[in-house]
Amino acid sequence: MTDAITVVIPAKNEAATIAEVLEKAQRYASEVIVVDGHSVDGTAEIARRMGARLVLDNGKGKGDAIRCVIPHLRNGIAVFIDADGSHDADDVPRLIAPIVNGEADHVSGSRLIGGSSEFHGGFDECFRLMGSSFITACINWKFGVRLSDSQNGFRAIRTDVLRDLDLRENITTIEQEMIFKTLAAGYRMAETPTHEYRRKAGVSSIQLTRCWYRYVWTLIKFLALPRRP
Repeated sequence: MTDAITVVIPAKNEAATIAEVLEKAQRYASEVIVVDGHSVDGTAEIARRMGARLVLDNGKGKGDAIRCVIPHLRNGIAVFIDADGSHDADDVPRLIAPIVNGEADHVSGSRLIGGSSEFHGGFDECFRLMGSSFITACINWKFGVRLSDSQNGFRAIRTDVLRDLDLRENITTIEQEMIFKTLAAGYRMAETPTHEYRRKAGVSSIQLTRCWYRYVWTLIKFLALPRRP
C-alpha cells in the first residue's frame, strides 16, 4: 500500500516541527516531499537531512506550493499534510482507504466530525468556523453532496485527478478550489474524520483580515463553475 503514496508537506519556517511531522509521515508513504516556501530557519536543511525530497515553491502561498509539487509526483495517491503538527499522520490510512477501496477519488479530512482544537476560543476562530461552514454549505447546495468541511488542508487525492483539475489559486483558497473542481469534473468526493490539533510552535502565516475577500471572490467564481459534460 505504501508504494502508491506520496505525502506532501508544504512548509515555511517550520523548523520546530518539520522533523516530527516528517518522521510520522514516512511510516505511511514510499516518498515524502517537502515543498519549501523559502524558509530562513533551516526547515529545508532538516527535511533534506531526514531523506525527504525537496521542492522549492515560488513564494506565493500554500496554493502555489501545492501547484508546484504536482509535476514532481510519482505515485498514484498524493496526501497533503500541514507542517505545523496540527494534523496527525496516523490518520493517513483512514484518509486514503476510500481511494484504495475504489470508493472515492478525493478524500478530505473533516474537523467538524473529528474535532478541532483550533476552531474554539475567540472571535477569529468563530468567524473562521462560520466562513468555512458557509462555503461548505454552498458546495453541498451546488453539487447535491453532504460534506462537513471544505477548508481542511489534510486530504488525499488520486494523482491523475489532481493533474486534471487545472488548479490556479495561490493561497489557501486552493482547498475549496480542489473540491469545487473535483465535483464539477464528475469525480467522487468523500471525507473522513480527522482531528485538528493546535500548531505546536510558531504562528500561522494566514491572516484572514488581509485575505477574506479572496475567499468570497473564489466562492462566487467557483459557484459559477459549469459541470463538465
